[in-house]
Amino acid sequence: MKHPLMRSHGERKPTGYSYRIVLADDDVLYRRILKNILEAERDLEVVGEAGDGLQLLGLLNSIPSTPELAIIDISMPNLGGIGATAKVKSAYPRLKVLMVSIHIEKEYVREALSAGADGYLLKEGADTELFSAIGQIRRGGIYVSPVLMREAGL
Repeated sequence: MKHPLMRSHGERKPTGYSYRIVLADDDVLYRRILKNILEAERDLEVVGEAGDGLQLLGLLNSIPSTPELAIIDISMPNLGGIGATAKVKSAYPRLKVLMVSIHIEKEYVREALSAGADGYLLKEGADTELFSAIGQIRRGGIYVSPVLMREAGL
């Protein structure tokens, strides 16, 4: 079943993007699905993808202008999401970071936010919460999946 926000193959996206995003996740299929969902929105553009935190840092160094948001998986090889977030925020303090994870434990959330993440989104809720999370972060807020707020006592 096609996600309602995914474009059909060959469908052209309007020009004039305003919010640039990079993705870092070692799961290539997840990155592709996420990219398709994001780019179905008129003002979102995925400008790069990385398979781990080290690749993300190299990618950010190679992009002519810093994107507005990095969506980073917490569990990646070489340099995981929390370490990558700390390095990214140190080098690019204006870059917002949305951490995505399967981990519901509050320690992960606290570590991610302490490293500088602007949000923590559970992968299982990404289909319904992704745009809420991005919107909250774009407005300067912090986003934490509601289930974490309830179950982890945050």
